[in-house]
Amino acid sequence: MIELLQSIIKREAEALSNIPLNDNYEKAMDLVIEHVHHRRGKVVVSGMGKAGQIGANIATTLASTGTPAFFLHPSEAQHGDLGIVQPDDVLILISNSGKTREIIELIDLAHNLYSELPLIVITGNPDSPLGKAADICLSTGNPAEVCPLGMTPTTSTTMMTVIGDLLVVGIMTKIGFTIEEYAKRHHGGYLGVQARAKQSNTEKL
Repeated sequence: MIELLQSIIKREAEALSNIPLNDNYEKAMDLVIEHVHHRRGKVVVSGMGKAGQIGANIATTLASTGTPAFFLHPSEAQHGDLGIVQPDDVLILISNSGKTREIIELIDLAHNLYSELPLIVITGNPDSPLGKAADICLSTGNPAEVCPLGMTPTTSTTMMTVIGDLLVVGIMTKIGFTIEEYAKRHHGGYLGVQARAKQSNTEKL
């Protein structure tokens, strides 16, 4: 079993090291900064199933680090939640296949509401309908799942999570997000205590 677990770690690490990095990442960061920090819009993240769970994490992490973001469930969007979207927002849509029906439908719904909404897509299939509809497409590299059936979202969701981290940390760096701002957003829990301690140390310097 240890050998199996080591093999899984190795395969996922190799997949991460092969994420196709290109200037689309900086373009995506700059697009978010333009819409959120200059135009005062927000990031709206959406995905279905496991991709949606990753999307919810990306949205909350962005929000907690100074970039207002909200997770929109694609099915609930069809029942009124689309109203959260505003004209200066930017959408981050996540689908490994790039063919998820609910996400494809969400594009039409969102553009029917505001035709100029920009789309950042995270997918394992840039040539898919979703990838082709994107203003900026970020590919996972489409690695094989470590699931023994080759079906369960495992490696693909790891790639999505890391791509989300790349965007979050890149945006934090570009906007100069400080420990003081972090502390304002984290009052409770261990992170709140640590943030205030770091803030205090920074002020002493």
